Amino acid sequence: MLKLLPLIVRNLMRNARRTILTVLSIAVSIFIFAGLMSLPNLVNQILRDRANSLRLVVYNKGGYFSNTLPYAYFGRIQAISHVENVIGESIFLSTYRTPGEQVAALAADPEHFAEVFPDWGISPTGEEEFARVRTAALVGRTLANRFRWRVGDQIILHGINQPVDLPLNIVGTMGGTTASFVVLFRRDYLDETLGRPGTVNIFWAKVDKSSSIPAVISDIDETFANASFETRTESELAVSENRVGQMRVLLDGAKILAAIVIVAIGLVAANTAAMSVRERRRELAVMRSMGFTRETVIVLMVSEGLAIGLVGGILGCGGAYFGLKLLPYASKSIGLLAYAISLPNRNIASGVIIAAIIGIVSTLIPALSATRGDISDELRAI
Repeated sequence: MLKLLPLIVRNLMRNARRTILTVLSIAVSIFIFAGLMSLPNLVNQILRDRANSLRLVVYNKGGYFSNTLPYAYFGRIQAISHVENVIGESIFLSTYRTPGEQVAALAADPEHFAEVFPDWGISPTGEEEFARVRTAALVGRTLANRFRWRVGDQIILHGINQPVDLPLNIVGTMGGTTASFVVLFRRDYLDETLGRPGTVNIFWAKVDKSSSIPAVISDIDETFANASFETRTESELAVSENRVGQMRVLLDGAKILAAIVIVAIGLVAANTAAMSVRERRRELAVMRSMGFTRETVIVLMVSEGLAIGLVGGILGCGGAYFGLKLLPYASKSIGLLAYAISLPNRNIASGVIIAAIIGIVSTLIPALSATRGDISDELRAI
């Protein structure tokens, strides 16, 4: 195989323009494929992370974005059997510096927060400071890198759903998947700033074991069944699945479009390879008459296609990787979702493998056809 390498390189450079355009066409298709498949992969990762969660979400039956619950429910939820800890949380939609820089901010009770959310990667020092400092904030590492925040900095968040400006002091960072693009600050500080309304958007209740989840859900909703503010309780996994269900059409569309792009580029590459083989029929016949076996000729041509596919795949995956890294800076219309989308290693491997398959298949079929005839017949045809 190494003996054929100089010949492979020479054949690829024979028509450099065609080779470069074929590589770029494969690269673009893999770029689109990897980018489109990142969203379904993100959703699947979120569901996997929540599959074993012991957290329950308690919110107003009318919806937690448009309605709130009295914070007085806290003690009654905490008293329910099998509930270990309860956290009150309010959603604070906000911007930083300019209206286009949206930030997901959450106001939560500092007590036992790290116990309820151990997957948020809060350090012991950050947990202590969060409980001690009234204006404390914990920031996700993705946001910290985006805005170049450091522990000790003071930031000001401008409310969207609540028209207040909140000065916050960064006391630590969070590294969990969900927490990486979130700002977390104290609920009592927000409550005080808003004039102490005594309400929250949701309660997080952590149960002792997964088998207790159905019973606790039933007990909580029965407790507030005839109250002025009725509740609806779901597991964290169920809430995530409901959100995914609302995006199902978009996710399925992304998968279908990715498949269409791959098939289309595969056909283009196959047509290009077929043209190249037709132009080289004389050369192939002469090579076989000089002692090159049919298998050697096929390997030579397939290796050329494999090289084109691999280079295109690497370029496409590289472009998708850096493109998604720059997405939060380049497209503010996507909003906070841009911070969570990334290119997993599995997508990179899939993209390179698909590109290699395109390169191999697009040259294998024409090569088999071109070397199928008898050498003497091929030479006479020339």
